[in-house]
Amino acid sequence: MRITATLLLANPRDEEEDDMALLCCQGSADEMFLMTRFPDEEELEITLDDNPYLLRDLKVTLSADRLLVAVAAGDAKVFGGDDLLEIVHASDAVELAQIEETLRILLEGVGTLEIS
Repeated sequence: MRITATLLLANPRDEEEDDMALLCCQGSADEMFLMTRFPDEEELEITLDDNPYLLRDLKVTLSADRLLVAVAAGDAKVFGGDDLLEIVHASDAVELAQIEETLRILLEGVGTLEIS
């Protein structure tokens, strides 16, 4: 599955939401992707077009123009049967730093992050 981001934003600690970490993507075809996690949760939540899933064992790869989110084959329903979501983005260096910080918080103990 592929999304071309018109908006990709991250917040490592949303104080108004009890320090929830949030990554949000709005796609060019009006797709909405959210990845959220509260500090005390042992899973993270991925919501794609209003369908939420609690997940563990994710692998995320961040580069200057792509974000790849890989889930286990048994969790492929989250991406409509695909085990990989590719988000194409045009984030600047400051935004990338905040996205990376947020992903580290989101994935701590439940997934891996690779920077390429």
